[in-house]
Amino acid sequence: MKIDFHTHIFPDSILKSRESYFDKEPEFKMLYSSSSSKMVGASDLINVMDQDEVQLSVVFGFPWRDRKVAMQNNDYIMESVAKYPDRLKGFACFDTSWIGTEKELERCIRGGLCGVGELAFYLSGINDKAIEELEPIMEICLNSGNLPVMIHTNEPVGHKYPGKTPNTLEQIYALAQSFPKNRIVLAHWGGGILFYHLLKKETKSVLENIWYDTAASPFLYDSAIYKVAKEMGLIDKVLFGSDYPLLKPSRYYKDINASGISDIDKDKILGKNAMGLLGL
Repeated sequence: MKIDFHTHIFPDSILKSRESYFDKEPEFKMLYSSSSSKMVGASDLINVMDQDEVQLSVVFGFPWRDRKVAMQNNDYIMESVAKYPDRLKGFACFDTSWIGTEKELERCIRGGLCGVGELAFYLSGINDKAIEELEPIMEICLNSGNLPVMIHTNEPVGHKYPGKTPNTLEQIYALAQSFPKNRIVLAHWGGGILFYHLLKKETKSVLENIWYDTAASPFLYDSAIYKVAKEMGLIDKVLFGSDYPLLKPSRYYKDINASGISDIDKDKILGKNAMGLLGL
C-alpha cells in the first residue's frame, strides 16, 4: 500500500482567485505568486494518485494568517476526507499565532481529521515564540491519541528558494526537546537534523519520537539519502511525502529505486511506516 504523507489541496474559491489573498498573506504569496506554482483540489489529487498507484494520501491546506480562510480550507479538507474516505486522511492547518487555535484544532478533530500540519514558521523560523505557540496544540494532540504533528523544516545552508525559512538546527532540536512525548513529523528530511542520530550522546533519545518525510527530496538531496537513512537505522522513521502538486509521486520512485535499498525497505518508506503512524 502506497501512502503519500504530504499533499496540499485547496477549495475552488481559493484556486480561482489566489491573487486576492496575496496582500494579507505574505507567506502564501511567497510560495504561490509564481505562475509555475501549481495548486489543486481533491479530485485532481485523486487522479494523480490513480496514475501513480498511490492508495492513500494525507491532505492539508496552508497555515493561513486569516482565521476565516484557514477555517474555510480546513472545512474543505474535512469535506474531501468525507467524500473520499478510503483515499484521503486529513490534517488541520492554521497559523499558530492565533488566539484560540485550540478551538479550531478541536473542531477539526471532531470533523474527522487525524493530525495537524503542515505547520510552518516561514518568516521567523522555529524560535522561542513559535515553540510557545505550539504548546496548546501539542497538548491537545497528545491527549487525543497522540495525533501526529507535521512541522515545516528545511536545511539551513545551501541554495535559496521560496519557502526556505530561517530555521536553524538548534531550533529544530529545541522543538524535539520541548515535546518529547508527541509524535512529530519533520517535513523535508527534518532540515538535515536526522544526520545527528549518529552522535553518541543524547540525540538518539531526544529525536526518538521524530519522523522524517521526503517532501521535495528530488530538489534537495541525492538519491543516496535513502540508503544513508537505512545505514543509520532510521528506515522505520522515513515517510514518503511528495508535496504534491510540487512534484508527482512518480518522480520520487525514480530516486528510491536508484538508491539501492531493498524492496522491504522501499515498502516501509512508501507505506508501512505511515500505516503505523496513522494507526491503520
